[in-house]
This record gives sequence, C-alpha cells and structure tokens, in this order.
Amino acid sequence: MRTEILGVAFDNVTMEEAVDRAMELLEQEGPHLVVTPNAEIVQQAQSDPEFSALIAGADLVLPDGVGVIYASKILKRPLKSRVPGVDFAAALMDRMAAAGKRLFLLGAKPGVAEEAARRMAAQHPGLMVCGTHDGYFHEDAPVVQAIREARADVVFVCLGAPKQEKWSSAHGSQTGARLFVGLGGSLDVFAGQVDRAPEIWQKLGMEWLYRAIRQPARFKRVAKLPLFLCSAVGARVKGK
Repeated sequence: MRTEILGVAFDNVTMEEAVDRAMELLEQEGPHLVVTPNAEIVQQAQSDPEFSALIAGADLVLPDGVGVIYASKILKRPLKSRVPGVDFAAALMDRMAAAGKRLFLLGAKPGVAEEAARRMAAQHPGLMVCGTHDGYFHEDAPVVQAIREARADVVFVCLGAPKQEKWSSAHGSQTGARLFVGLGGSLDVFAGQVDRAPEIWQKLGMEWLYRAIRQPARFKRVAKLPLFLCSAVGARVKGK
C-alpha cells in the first residue's frame, strides 16, 4: 500500500519491511528500482514529468527525509517511519552478505567508491563488492560493461537525483543487475568523507540541520523545507 505525499506515492514501510522487499526483488528478474525521495526530490518531481513517472514506476519508494514525514502528518496520512537511504543501504548490505549477493558501487569522485568498498567490506563481513566506478564519466557503455562483467546483483547509484534514477532506468536492463538503488551522496558517507550527525540528532530528526551547520552551502537547500511544509498545509486545506 502506498501513501501519496504531494504527488509522490511512498511505500508505507518500516526499515525491516523495506529490506525484506528488496531481498524479494533480488530473487526476481530485474531490473528493479529503489528510490529514496526527500522533500527536495519531491519538489524536483513536481517540475520534471519524466522524473515523476520514474518514481511512480519504481519498485520501492522510501521516505528518506524528515520533511516527508512531517508532511505526511500534516496531511493526516502518517507514514510508519522514515527510511533514510544510507541506513537502508547498510541494512541491505548485511542481508546481501548473508545471501552471497554481489554489490557494485557507482558514483562520487575518483577514489571515493574504492575507499567506500574497503570500509563496507570491513563493516559488513562477507559482503562482496564486485566493482566500482566513479561518477565522472562521459560515456555510458563502459560503465554498463563494467557492471555486467562484475556480475553485480545490486548497484548503488550515487549520481544525485534525478540523474541516478534516469541513468538506472535507461541502462539498467543492459547490465544484468537486478536491483538499482539511488543513494545520492551516500558513498561519501560510507567512505568517511562526510560525517553523519550524532545519533541524538538523527533520533530528533535534525540530521538535516547538523549537515547544514557543517556545510553552510547546504542552507540554500534547507531553506526550501518550510515551503515544502507550507505546500502540505495548503494541500490539506484544499482536501488534496
């Protein structure tokens, strides 16, 4: 069952349910797409029909941002929980390691994916990272070939939205991989290039503020959150 929030229909799932569903998709012929929209991505989809259609057709649509959770409450359609993409990826890697599934990392600056792979292997014993490629490529064919030759089951696509979703949709079927997960800047986190907020900030749903304080350039993006919540209030008043 999906819950519509300002034009994007989210799977109303817990973290455990999301990972269970992803593992089920891995047993089916692919490719399958997992998207992790936050408030900013919902706003992008409103002005990009192609992106909106890709999200609607995705196999899993997970509420990444706390703004989506706030909006769901304003609209009286509360979602079970926030499912941050980086935490979903970590939980999925544990299950993949146990099941012997193969992971390919795509995105970030040169060298970042390799460092992320090294750390992931240490943090998730048994995880098989079968290949990496940075996000600074100009031709798609070599990337597709690398994923196919690596015999990847899952690809974490970290090119930023909507590029990562559009790339996965356009080229996923050529790779042989079964599951593509759009994860934005998560490889920087996994590689230790960007620190996550302390746990107390995460529990309070204030990780976005912590990141903005640490990276002032993000304040321009953060400033859009009140407008997003105002849109939710407007939609509720109009009965949408």
